[in-house]
Amino acid sequence: MDLEAFRALLEPAGQRALADAADVLAGGADPVAAATALRRAHSPELTSAALTQASLRRRAEAKFGADATVMYFTPHGVEQATRAEVAAHRAERVVRGSGPDGPPTVLDVCCGIGGDALALARAGCAVDAVDLDPLTAEVARANAAVLGLSGRIAVRTGDAAAADPSRHGLLFADPARRGARGRTFDPMAYSPSWPAVLDLVSRARAACLKVAPGIPYELIPEGAEAEWVSYRGEVKEAAIWAGPGPGGRRATLLPSGATLTATGAEAETGPAGRYLYEPDGAAVRAHLVAEVAAMVDGRLLDPRIAYITSDRLVRTPWAACFEIADVLPFSLKRLRATLRERKVGAVTIMKRGSAVDVERLRKDLRLAGDNAAVLVLTRVEDRPYVLICAAVGRP
Repeated sequence: MDLEAFRALLEPAGQRALADAADVLAGGADPVAAATALRRAHSPELTSAALTQASLRRRAEAKFGADATVMYFTPHGVEQATRAEVAAHRAERVVRGSGPDGPPTVLDVCCGIGGDALALARAGCAVDAVDLDPLTAEVARANAAVLGLSGRIAVRTGDAAAADPSRHGLLFADPARRGARGRTFDPMAYSPSWPAVLDLVSRARAACLKVAPGIPYELIPEGAEAEWVSYRGEVKEAAIWAGPGPGGRRATLLPSGATLTATGAEAETGPAGRYLYEPDGAAVRAHLVAEVAAMVDGRLLDPRIAYITSDRLVRTPWAACFEIADVLPFSLKRLRATLRERKVGAVTIMKRGSAVDVERLRKDLRLAGDNAAVLVLTRVEDRPYVLICAAVGRP
């Protein structure tokens, strides 16, 4: 879809085609049948643009909920856009930290389809949104309009690296992490590159940078706070907050809003107790496993692996809990025999620090029985182990 085709969708004829496309796809038509049906009333170009947009809206519902039914998207925009709950969390944090003059003005570079700009505007910020791609900027502008936020969001086409963040209270940057070959995990391959992003930060009063959860620690600016965000148990992204504040590391759970910061705790190591705890991925990424261990009066099985064991059952949103039935040096033959004795016919397999192929193991176990178990593959002092457990879960 090009810029001309997208603009055609915004016209009355385009809106009719888009409504027809949504109805056809909702009826379960395959792509060929859907295109054939729409071409009876619309041009091939409009049909193609409408079907593309209707399909993108369906994909975007997981991130944007009901708003997705009226918003506009590009394929890359759907992939990179922030989940609405995560964007709202960040926007609320921006407003919560604002001074007596109220929410800051925000320069949103690499604004994409406008997901973060929308959340910031809804929180009360005035947003100057910039994107290098004219089509993407047009999509962001249309989203601001359709959600009634044009008065708070101004969208323009421009080079993020050439923007002047000094005129705004906050710089927000979400550098593109997708190229011609797909997603990139190297910050130096972001667009703009990491050095260019840091140059923007150096000229900003305060900044929030959206990054992939796996960003190398050494790339985090000195004095900044790195926050990893987990949504319903899945780590979604990280944000780097630069400017006034203590810095450090933070993990946040959504939708609850629970947050965890470094306390200086140190976790001991020791033998397996009655329970095994798997910390939430945000705490693991933020190197806050010791803090979670302290919550459950626990210790690590191995100092390099984020599995905690304890003799106490402590309900915490920061870890999934399992009751340990057996701790065995890993042996396929012995494991198979033990599961057969326990009449285990279904297993959930978790692993950290293990080289075992999970799917091959599942086949090799040749399970039969009515009971279920959780198998935890790990290592202790470089020796492979398997823990046979039952799930206790989160609160």
